[in-house]
Formats: sequence, C-alpha cells, structure tokens
Amino acid sequence: MKHHLLAVAALTALGLGAGAPAFAQSQGDWTLGLGIANVNPKSDNGDLAGGTVPTDIGDSTRPSITFEYFIRDNLGIEVLAALPFSHTIKSDGAEIGKVKQLPPVVSLQYHFDATPQFKPFVGIGINFTGFYDADARGALAGSDLRVKNSWGLAAHVGGDYWISDRAAIRADLRWIDIDADVELNGAKIGKVEVDPVVAGISYVMKF
Repeated sequence: MKHHLLAVAALTALGLGAGAPAFAQSQGDWTLGLGIANVNPKSDNGDLAGGTVPTDIGDSTRPSITFEYFIRDNLGIEVLAALPFSHTIKSDGAEIGKVKQLPPVVSLQYHFDATPQFKPFVGIGINFTGFYDADARGALAGSDLRVKNSWGLAAHVGGDYWISDRAAIRADLRWIDIDADVELNGAKIGKVEVDPVVAGISYVMKF
C-alpha cells in the first residue's frame, strides 16, 4: 500500500506552489473523471471448507469513471463506476477459480482549499459489489462456484491538482469493506474477506 500513497503525496507536493489562481468548487458544479483503478484485495482472504482451503484473491486493474455533484461549496456526492474487474482465486499458490465483479460506490466527500490549485478531499460512502461469472478451476474444476454479492462501507481520500479552471489530475485511494459468502455446488463453504485498497489516477473535468 505504501507505493499507492506516493501518488497522493506527489500531488500534495505539486500543490505547494504560490501565486496560482484559485479554482473554486462551488454548489451546482459537477465533475466527470476518467481514469484507471487498481483493486488490490488484502492478504489472507479467509479459509473455506471448514478452514481447509485458505484463499488468496489477486488484484485487477480496469478503466474507471466518476461523477460528482456539489450540493454545497466543497461538498459533493460522488458515484464511482468501472469496467468489470476480474480476479484470480488461489489456494496455497494454486489457482482454484476466477470471478468478475463490479463495485460501484456512492460517497459524500468534502474538498479542502489547501492551496489555490491543490484540493485534497476525504469521503465516506456505501459500496455494492456484484460478483458474477465465477469459474471453478484446478482442483475445483467442474464444480459450480458462486460468490455472493456484498454491501459495505467505503472510505475515500485523495487530491485534485487543477491545471486549469476546468480540468484537474486526481490521485486517490479507497478502502472498501467487501465480505462475500462462497457457495460450491449450492452449499455454502465459507466467506471471503476481500477488503481491498483501490488506487486510482484520473483526469477530472468540471462542468
């Protein structure tokens, strides 16, 4: 996670310059962000089948899109969407499945006026993760593998460096609470704790 933090720190350094014009984030504004997001699940994602099958879920990177509407000056409601993420599921280093997921997040976030151009922000929201196209592989090949959908909280931190009054470069990090039941051939065999850090970089346009 340390290398993810460097992107946000770099924007902080860029924002320390003086003499730049102020870029306001006013009530009624809305933004569109186009970028790339990496979903990196935590280590040790749980043990299935009564503790006999430790699981490790791989990361995935896909294009992302955000919409944010400012309901007050510096206070916005943001929606995160992305193309489907695809994750490899392993146990003791051997692949046992793959699954796709979509993790839309709706957040309420506050943007700070740190400098005229640099605007850090924090947010908290709700995530729904829809899992689909689960495919059993390796030792589980031929079985019916399913990963159930999940609801959870999400935290968001990042910063915008405004390069004009209508465009900014954004680096951000999210933590999402994703806990999903797993079924094999119709029987529940446990729960996986995904709880990923989502690192993103995007180009943000204000309208």
